[in-house]
Order: sequence, then C-alpha cells, then structure tokens
Amino acid sequence: MNWLRLALALSALCFSSTARAADAKARTVDVRILSTMLADDDGFGEWGFAALVTVDGYPILFDTGAHPDTVLKNAKLLKVDLSGVTDVILSHNHLDHTAGLITLRNEFKKSNALARAHVGKGIFIPRLRKDGSTGNPMVAIKGEYEATGGAFVVYEEPRQIRPGVWLTGPVPRKYPERNWSGALRLRGENGEISEDNLPEDQSLVIDTVKGLVVISGCGHSGVINTLDYARAKVREAPIHAAIGGFHLYQASDDHLAWTAGKMKEFGLQQFLGAHCTGIEAVYKIRDLTGLARKTAAVGALGGGFNLETGINPGSISR
Repeated sequence: MNWLRLALALSALCFSSTARAADAKARTVDVRILSTMLADDDGFGEWGFAALVTVDGYPILFDTGAHPDTVLKNAKLLKVDLSGVTDVILSHNHLDHTAGLITLRNEFKKSNALARAHVGKGIFIPRLRKDGSTGNPMVAIKGEYEATGGAFVVYEEPRQIRPGVWLTGPVPRKYPERNWSGALRLRGENGEISEDNLPEDQSLVIDTVKGLVVISGCGHSGVINTLDYARAKVREAPIHAAIGGFHLYQASDDHLAWTAGKMKEFGLQQFLGAHCTGIEAVYKIRDLTGLARKTAAVGALGGGFNLETGINPGSISR
C-alpha cells in the first residue's frame, strides 16, 4: 500500500472539510504572477501562465507555466518561496499550464510541496492530433506525478476547498463563447471522437469581503460563462477582480463589446489580463467597462493583485 498516497487522500478530505459554512469570506488575498509573456529584468517571459495565490495566509499554486523550469527560475529570481505550497491547481491540460508540474514537484519533494493537484473532470481524456498522435500531455504527466507520491483530486462540480476558496470544476457553456481552437479531438470511453472544447477547464474563485475574485488560466469555457457560473454557484456578488488568461486575443470587436457589457453587468471592478487575454483586448475592455489604468491593465511577470491595494500589473505594463 502506498501510505504517502493514502495520507494525501486523507489530507485532501481534511483540506475539503476545513471549508466551513458556505458564507465564509476571505479577508486577505494576494496573487503573484510567475509565468506570462511580458517580463522585464526580474525573470523570463513565455506563452504560459502560473500564479501563486495566497488566501488568508494559505498559499496555492495556480498552473505551472509552459516550460519545465520557467516557474522555478522565476520564483527564485522574484524571491518567491514555493517550498511550503502543498496544493497546485491545474486549469486544464494544455502544456503552457502544466509543463512545470513535474520539475516543481521534484525540486520540492523533500518538503512534500506540490503533493496535491486539483483538476477538473476530463483533464486525462486522450486527445488526438490530425496525424493520430496523442495531444494531451497530462496522460504522461499523470504517471510521472503519481510516481513521486503526488495525488490528483478530480472535481466534477463546484467545491469549496477552504473557507471562501472555491474551484468551479468544469464550467457549463451557457453562452456561445468559443474560446478554443478546435485543433484536437477527444476520444471518449466508447471510442467516439468529438471536438476538444476543453471540458475540464476550471477556475479558482475566492469569495472575499469585497466580492468575488476569479483567477483563470485560459478561460476556455468563456470568461462570461465562468463569471456567470461563479456568481450562480458561489455567491451572487459583484466580480471584484478577474485575473489571469481569458483567451480574448483573437476576439472580434463585437465579441469584446458583448464581453465587456456582461462584465459591467456583473459589477467588474478590477481586471488584470495576462497570458492569452491579449494586449489590445485588455485596452478595449478597459475602455468599454469604464475602468481606468489603475483598475484594468495587462498583467506582467511579478505583478498581480492584492485585496487591499488592488492590481499590480508589473513594472513593464504599469
């Protein structure tokens, strides 16, 4: 019997059971971006995303970057300590969000950091490229990660994992947002083939005293679908902040206008668009929502968000 894995499974139950009443509110939130495209002298930029999210003193790593060592290097350069981070959330299977998992786990294995990975149902479904080869890196990563003693926790629906801290699990596609390429195909349990619309895509939602803070890797479910679902399942509160990648860089002006309109309807107060959001998309959303430079910006490496002081885009995008 793998006693470490059993201990992690029991720990996951305790981790979930620490979530008290559904009305629990987080009082402190800090987000530090460890992987995205924009970077200055303090690290390395890449087409990927990762952020250290600390809620009421508890650290969680959200996504792990696009190259095996980027987050590790950037954390060292930014003097961010990941050795005490037990939990990592993977938003979806794409390599620009999962590539650093094994490197980070191996680096901090002695302190048993990054021992528990939270994923949405469907993340391990085989994907097929046009040439028939596999296109899902998580199929291989799963075995490697579990070989280190790490354990996956799979979510089919929203779950409060700590007081005020929620995972959406897979997000229903209520609105017709098409935030995926369609380049890969899913192979179902019965061998059926369908378009890969990233069914496992999930986001982190923090219910704070100021409203909801939503952190997204790519938002393949659609940013509006995600925000709407967060308000329906966590609390019908204003979106105090939306942070991360939202896959709007190829969106048309009409779609951006619709997106900004819904964001405004949901009470969006701060927006930090990193990774695949798109620079022009961020500026358009800023203008259309009536936000200002201090409340809507492009996220850069080392930047982030603090519940008390607001967004910090990073020096290069300030």
